Amino acid sequence: MRAEGECPLPGRAAARPVEVPWREAVQALANQGVASGHRRRTLSNAMPYEAPTHTVERSLRATTGAKIIAGVDEVGRGAWAGPVTVCAAITGLRRPPAGLTDSKLISPKRRTELAAELEGWVTSHALGHASPEEIDDMGMTAALRLAAVRALDALPVRPDAVILDGKHDYLGAPWRVRTVIKGDQSCVAVAAASVIAKVQRDKMMAELGIEHADFGFAANAGYPSPVHKAALAERGPTPYHRLSWAYLDALPQWRHLKKARAWAEGNVPEIEGQLGFEF
Repeated sequence: MRAEGECPLPGRAAARPVEVPWREAVQALANQGVASGHRRRTLSNAMPYEAPTHTVERSLRATTGAKIIAGVDEVGRGAWAGPVTVCAAITGLRRPPAGLTDSKLISPKRRTELAAELEGWVTSHALGHASPEEIDDMGMTAALRLAAVRALDALPVRPDAVILDGKHDYLGAPWRVRTVIKGDQSCVAVAAASVIAKVQRDKMMAELGIEHADFGFAANAGYPSPVHKAALAERGPTPYHRLSWAYLDALPQWRHLKKARAWAEGNVPEIEGQLGFEF
């Protein structure tokens, strides 16, 4: 028997006669999902979304024998300032709090409320960070791995497997990893990690921004914004900026501060290129 909240079993739709018109077949699948409890929910001022499930976690348990599975997600990869932050969350197979999905799809107010709820709901969670200096020294891919390992090592128990958001496995051995594109929308543990990581890093950036009010870190969290770009052009980078990044190429008066990438000629692949100053 399928547990409430799970997606229909793979292959269920294939049993339908092939002569059923495709529009009717699609609608039938949608109705089947609603009937099984996998309902489309609607966020305020947002597109409807599918609530995350434990489908991937159940698959890992069945195929690998893993019992403790952590969802892992990052935030801050594309920012110009501040750390890259990774959260590892273990949730078990319980029903998640209402409204859980990718943190980017939730309003700031609701995201903060949900993060507080999640921190009491998850079985355990931990955060790991890689500093701007570490990002400059080793590159983003290695920095992501460093932050993820710090988060996983900080958990009270070592996971048997990890569900990693995205298509790139930046974690690697000895961790047993399943990558899931848009895992922060489809997997409960990854969605929980997404929300907690986002709220905690935003709070950290707001605190860092107190002494650098012109940069608007409380609003932009270190990501490029008109306020952030104007402050950079006038005042130059703060101690919290990543100095190996391409945005400095467009700032002649501050270009001398740019750090050479000692890791650029190595074998560490970069993922999802950096944003330049003009975009």
